[in-house]
Amino acid sequence: MSVLLQSWAIQVRVIKALMLRELSTRFGRENIGFLWVMAEPLLFAVLVGILWRSMKGPFEFGVDIIAFVVTGYIPLVLFRSSLSRAMNSFTANGSLMYHRQIKVLDLLLVRFLIELVGHMMAYLFIAVVLGALGNFPWPYDFGFLLLGWAYYSLFSFAVCLVVAPLSEASEVLEKFLPVTAYLMVPFSGAFFVVSSLSPEAAAIVLYSPPVHGMEMMRYGVFGPSIDPQYDYLYPLQFSLPCMVLGLLLCRTIRRRLVIE
Repeated sequence: MSVLLQSWAIQVRVIKALMLRELSTRFGRENIGFLWVMAEPLLFAVLVGILWRSMKGPFEFGVDIIAFVVTGYIPLVLFRSSLSRAMNSFTANGSLMYHRQIKVLDLLLVRFLIELVGHMMAYLFIAVVLGALGNFPWPYDFGFLLLGWAYYSLFSFAVCLVVAPLSEASEVLEKFLPVTAYLMVPFSGAFFVVSSLSPEAAAIVLYSPPVHGMEMMRYGVFGPSIDPQYDYLYPLQFSLPCMVLGLLLCRTIRRRLVIE
């Protein structure tokens, strides 16, 4: 048991050190530094929300339209940003693997955690600001809000686990992934609620695991008025096998990775 605790303590120190290094490398010590991780999705979400409001009016699906867009767009940007950071993450930090305590999974996990913390900070900040302006409701159920974030984050990390090693093995994926990532938009649940779709369309989008997480988040914020549609087990049935596949790919690519 003491050996396990010691190993855990070492792993925590490794993750902390890698996070500090990643933050320093990406953002330096000038201007607002790490807060850029929060500012980027924040700006995108606000601008898209204002655009929707000017085009469709103040309400969508019975809730404030800016709050609706923000609650969907920030998790979507988390997915896209995490995917972008996952590509070639092993090669970019390959020299660190001379240290035996550092594994390829650590490099990927650190990048994802930074994106996750930044986007959750952005979500919290814009919720507080909009709430003060009367455009964001007090969450109906914090438990469902956090559960939805957990499902969405788990899905994003599972996909990153597969994409990261594949991007090291093929340059074609690196070129096409930014474009194909946009295909995630209609299957993310960011800009619709399932109850507003036809039964046929709803049946199709519910095959997408992040839609379930998004519906949980929206229920946690807006309550039963949006008539959420979700399943507790289906996202796990996709994400967990995807994570196992990703771990196997990471192990395989580590053996072939040339460290310079």
